[in-house]
Amino acid sequence: MKEKDLSNLSRENELNEDLETPKVSGNSHENDVAEKKVATIQPVMETSEIKSETSEIVKEDAKQEEVLPEAEVDESKDVSAASIVQESPDAISEDETEVVELQTEPDYTIMEKSELVDRLTLLLEHKPPKGFKHRLDAIKLNFYKKHNEEIAEAKKKFLAAEGKEEDFDLGKDELEQKMKDLLRTYRESRIVRTRNLEEEKDANLKIKYQIIEDIKDLVNRKEAFDKTFQEFRDLQKKWHDTGMVPQSALKDLWDNYHHHVENFYDYIKINKELRDLDLKKNLAAKVRLCVETEKLLEDPSVVKAFNTLQKYHEQWREIGPVPREQKEEIWERFKEATTTINRNHQEFYEGLKSEQKTNLEKKEVLCGKVELIANSNVESHKDWNASSKEILDLQKEWRTIGFAPKKDNNKIYQRFRAACDLYFDKKRKFYLKLKDKLGENLEKKMELCNLAEGLQDSTDWKETTDKLIAIQKEWKQIGPVPRKVSEELWVRFRAACDKFFSNKSGHFDHVDTDHADNLKRKEEVIAKVQAFQLSGNEEEDLSVLRGFQKEWAQIGHVPFKKKDKIQEDFRRVLNAIYDKMDLETGDKEVQKFQSKIDNLLTMNHSEDKIIIERNKIVGKIKQLETDIGLWENNVGFFSSSKTSDSIVHEIEEKINKGKESLKLLQEKLNVIDGLVP
Repeated sequence: MKEKDLSNLSRENELNEDLETPKVSGNSHENDVAEKKVATIQPVMETSEIKSETSEIVKEDAKQEEVLPEAEVDESKDVSAASIVQESPDAISEDETEVVELQTEPDYTIMEKSELVDRLTLLLEHKPPKGFKHRLDAIKLNFYKKHNEEIAEAKKKFLAAEGKEEDFDLGKDELEQKMKDLLRTYRESRIVRTRNLEEEKDANLKIKYQIIEDIKDLVNRKEAFDKTFQEFRDLQKKWHDTGMVPQSALKDLWDNYHHHVENFYDYIKINKELRDLDLKKNLAAKVRLCVETEKLLEDPSVVKAFNTLQKYHEQWREIGPVPREQKEEIWERFKEATTTINRNHQEFYEGLKSEQKTNLEKKEVLCGKVELIANSNVESHKDWNASSKEILDLQKEWRTIGFAPKKDNNKIYQRFRAACDLYFDKKRKFYLKLKDKLGENLEKKMELCNLAEGLQDSTDWKETTDKLIAIQKEWKQIGPVPRKVSEELWVRFRAACDKFFSNKSGHFDHVDTDHADNLKRKEEVIAKVQAFQLSGNEEEDLSVLRGFQKEWAQIGHVPFKKKDKIQEDFRRVLNAIYDKMDLETGDKEVQKFQSKIDNLLTMNHSEDKIIIERNKIVGKIKQLETDIGLWENNVGFFSSSKTSDSIVHEIEEKINKGKESLKLLQEKLNVIDGLVP
């Protein structure tokens, strides 16, 4: 936004440099607030070079004269609004209350086009006295930024669909048309307002020239003094009540006015008593003005005090002369307060310049942080959320920092804005790409839901558990799905898994009870074996022992932690009985092996374990047959030698033991093979 004049004064009534009276206006056409030379009010003491008393009074009034222009904002200049931070480098020239008001405006960058149109409509209806043009241009800038982005996006899609660029037509945008109508209405009203203002100035000029003619005419009157003097006062009041006039006629107008006022005083030779009364009244008015000016020294707002002082100097000039003996005293009092306010004003802007430099340094640091984040590689939704929070925090911190120097303010803001735009553009592209990925993830998770629902009623606890665990791991690895179906899909998947594992838990709660009962029954069988007494009849005793084994095999599973111990206890007590029986060694081994096989039959995957046991026996049989054949062949070699009887005898013993072992292995194999019906 183009910078407003610091003093907030209009160029309309500013006096030219060649006027004899000093200027008190702080008006300046320089844009750089921090670097320009701040205008100060420099009062000048009235001279006493006028010959007559009445003329001196008029001269005193003239010497104090100065015009304090009112604010006039050039609305024809462009205003650029900040989309991230509602600030302008020129807002320093506004009254501090206005700055606060501008900074509390809503963030137009986050508004939709329709909201911006509604906001502008409301703004044109109410027309706030401060910050109106700033708001209007901010709305306009953000509206067309969004509008142009829509056009670019639509054109991109059109070209992607193999459309020709020359055939692209977005069509009519009603919101844009409303925006154009509102802006045209504003421009037309501004033109009318400007034209009316110029017409009003011309009319005021005619009125003031007529007042001068009326004052000239008073000199030729022959009416009573009181009536003539009252008419003169009425004309003076009418003069001051009349508004602004064209700048080009200002100097000539005031010179004319003061000349004929002085002539009037000279002509009527106002009597001393009436003049003294008028001077005392002026003195009282100027004393009040001094008091009000001195109060400004306590005003916390230096800018507001300075601007108010401008108005007080205008009032001082219009009040008129005071008694000679008090003229210098009252003027020095007013000038002293003026000087202090001017000095405070100057110091304020010198301090502001230093503050702006510090603000620039702070904003450079923030720019560096945003640029670092914007140029980093962010690959996950979680990281984007975290970095977005950092960016928003940095934007929030940016808003708390005041303005930088004018020459740097726009540059640093554009740098900050560019980094933020880069970040959010990368984020937008990431989520456009993620949108396609979310669709793929949705299809994969829908398929997993179907698989889980197909397994939820299975009673194959081990295999199904493994499958569901694998499915759950795959689910976690797939990644996110669209937010609107994420919760619903997860509930569906979780319900299928929970149903199976709930059924499994119920089943094994019941199984645990059965296993505990089986353990108790097997402990009872062990107790029976321990209490069994051999009868001496081998066949009957073996039959009873086989009955114990059969009963043991029929009982079923016991708790897993107790399985090995209870099995070992049973084999130990059973083998102890076999050891007591008067059986051949081979028979005992066969019976113990039979007990071992019976135990294997009670275990999980018993068939696999028995097959492994059979393969081991078959392997031993083959190896032993090979060894026996080799030994028998060796006996043939050594039998013809008379000195080898001891060796032959040793080999024959090995052959006999081998055949016995072979017979035992064959019987064990028969035990296993006898299991097949």
